[in-house]
This record gives sequence, structure tokens and C-alpha cells, in this order.
Amino acid sequence: MKIELITSRDNQRLTNARKVRDGKVPGMMFIEGRRLVREAIRSDIAIEECFFSDDLSDDGLRGAFHGRVFEVPGKIFSSLADTDQSQGVILVAKRPKSLPSRIVGSSAVPLAVFLNEINNPSNLGAVIRTAEAAGVAGVIISDNSADVFSPKALRAAMGSSFRLPIWSGVNFDEAVNWANAQSFVTTAADISGEMSYTAVDWTKKRLLIFGSEAHGLSDADLDKVGEKIIIPMRQDVESLNLAVAAGVILFEARRQGGK
Repeated sequence: MKIELITSRDNQRLTNARKVRDGKVPGMMFIEGRRLVREAIRSDIAIEECFFSDDLSDDGLRGAFHGRVFEVPGKIFSSLADTDQSQGVILVAKRPKSLPSRIVGSSAVPLAVFLNEINNPSNLGAVIRTAEAAGVAGVIISDNSADVFSPKALRAAMGSSFRLPIWSGVNFDEAVNWANAQSFVTTAADISGEMSYTAVDWTKKRLLIFGSEAHGLSDADLDKVGEKIIIPMRQDVESLNLAVAAGVILFEARRQGGK
């Protein structure tokens, strides 16, 4: 493996990597940190470039890549990093393809999740991680949501975004129509629901829908779904965090499936 040395902050490769970090290069993603980089290595994604800080301790990562590998002085590397305390390794890679056909395949739980207008990238990533752990078929993300492949969302997902089928940039009607065409029951988690999530037969194919953290789902959108469910809670508690609510429901679905 040939490692090329970069000594200028204004090097064109670093400039391009910063653009990827800032979401300005379509189809690419910025992966930072040892654990997330290791997850990328073991996943089926196309890694374009790797950048190491010159003070990175040799723990096997240096020899894990082929192709374009660059060593960068620590002070310059900090200008590239997205975190305040970078771990000295960054990848630039292609985003997985966003296609509805990826979601229809086999899964431990016959369920897809639709996240509608989720603005917090950390919440978005946490749900992706939970969904993979529960064994769902995939996740659909609406337009007007945070970027699921932004650095912050990727860190929260801890590698699940590299493997779990994700279809993004989808409007509400498109997601519901897709579900109906696939014979999925559309099921919305909403405070207006009258049926407990434990009363649902999760062995049937379903599209589980969550609304935004701040506003939930609109009445117009709720009118388009087949079922509305709720997680029973104490009356003096307003709501659960999105990722927590997703975890509660998804693992009930997994329990019912006996997986």
C-alpha cells in the first residue's frame, strides 16, 4: 500500500473532503472515527479515499485499505475533521443506493419503518441503529428530513446506515402508495392512537410510520393510514424520545416473530 503525504491545508483532496463533510458533494459521505471506519470496512460500501493523521497510533487501520491513502499532519488534519477531538482517521465513500427495491427483500421482521420529517440527525441515526438491531426490512426517510448520511447521523447510527436498506427523499403519499402496492398495512405511531402497540399482530407486513419530534403527523396524513397505535404511558408524561419509542415498538415486533 502506498501512502501519500499531504502537507498543505489547501490541498485539493482536502478541499474536496471538506465539501463532502459539509454535504456539498452528491452521492458521497464523510466517515470519521475508528469505530465507524471499522464498520465501514466490514460493510459493502465503496471507499474512495482514506486520510490518516500522522500521529495516529498503528492499530491495524493503516494496513486495512487499498488505493488512495493519505497521511496528513495533525494540525492540518484538525481542519478536516467534523469533531472537536478527532480520532485521526477519515474516509470518503460513496453512499449506498437509495432504492425502494432494496427494502422488499427478506428480513427477520416483516416490517419497514417510515420516518416523516425528522429534523434531528442524531435521532435519525439512532432509529436506523435500532431498526437494524430489530431486524426490520429497511427504513424510508421523507423529504424535509435531516440527511441520514451526514456525519452526525452516521455517528449516531454506528454503522447501521452502511448495511440497512434505506430509501430517502420520499414524500408521505409516495411512501403510503408504495406500502399499499406491497400489501403492507400502514400503521402510524401517534398520540391520537387508541390501540396499544402490544395489541398489534406484528407478524403481518407493515409500514410503521413516525412523525416529527416536534409536531408528529398531521391530521391529513393520519387520514391516509390504516391504523393508529400508541405506547401507553403515565398521564403526566408527554411523550417518549423518537428512538426510544421506535425501540419499544420494533422489539415487540421482533418478540412476536420469535426471532
